[in-house]
Amino acid sequence: MSNRDIIVIGGSAGATAPLKQILAGLPLDLPAAIFVVLHIPAQGIGILSTVAAAAGRLPVHQAEHGMTFQRGHVYLAAPDHHLLLSEGHIQFGRGPRENMVRPAIDALFRSAAVHHGPRVIGVVLSGLLSDSAAGLHAIKRCGGMALVQDPADAISPEMPQRALEATIADLCVPAARLGDVLSDLAQEAPGAALPIAADIRLEVEIAAGERIGSVSLAKIADPAALTCPGCGGVLSVVKYGHPMRFRCQVGHAYTADALAKEQEGQVDEALRVALRIIEERAELVQHMADDGRRSGRPAVAEMYALRAAEYREYADMIRRVVLQSLDPVIGQRKA
Repeated sequence: MSNRDIIVIGGSAGATAPLKQILAGLPLDLPAAIFVVLHIPAQGIGILSTVAAAAGRLPVHQAEHGMTFQRGHVYLAAPDHHLLLSEGHIQFGRGPRENMVRPAIDALFRSAAVHHGPRVIGVVLSGLLSDSAAGLHAIKRCGGMALVQDPADAISPEMPQRALEATIADLCVPAARLGDVLSDLAQEAPGAALPIAADIRLEVEIAAGERIGSVSLAKIADPAALTCPGCGGVLSVVKYGHPMRFRCQVGHAYTADALAKEQEGQVDEALRVALRIIEERAELVQHMADDGRRSGRPAVAEMYALRAAEYREYADMIRRVVLQSLDPVIGQRKA
């Protein structure tokens, strides 16, 4: 191909508005196909109509497995399927979730990089956590271009910021300028093709649903003393690229911040379960103390009353920890 004809866009919280700005600014004769993954609840028809209304005269399609794609058209990821690109057509992947989501932006970006190399322009918009950072780095490793919405311009700056930390972006601009920038870049000739790294190919295969297994995983990652929140298996640290990422033998993938977020939820749930059990234990031994008093056994009653008081102290301690995890200031006041 004589120009950069593959544009892949990813975003999460706060990405709808900048996406509308981008699409509204693109010409009808744009010589590139556009592929979009948004982390938005799965009611695809609502998202489709919203994006179509913003795209002006550019045709917008809900992506379908096996669909051939054309220049000047926009393709929106379908719910609960990784959106993957092959040579000239779209492929759906039912591989494990990445960063707790499917479709994942990283999966789209990697597949575009593998099959279209320097013809790819990757765009990261507003969003939470760091899905897209590793994928944008893969695009750069394969000779493509990396564009990032200016974090200062984003409603949720975390995703653009993580992308900038993971790779050297070619441009970082406000959303209002991205449409014009993409129009110009799509006219340019792509750079030289670069060798496609084996680790990027393997991760595309995982997203497509291929079995990973311990032997394949060992080629790209080293075991870590961490448990996968998705399946309970052993996580391994991915050796290549940025940011720090983990995968299990099933294929679940997490950036470090996404893994920490998931663990935080599990810790909170465990603390609440422990709080309930200890409070029930305090209630039980209090009943036993009351029964001891009624039956004329003061020594037994005193022993159980002391235990009840001890359990309530434990419960208060856990309650303070739970409150502090929700709001450190509140937790400190309660303490």
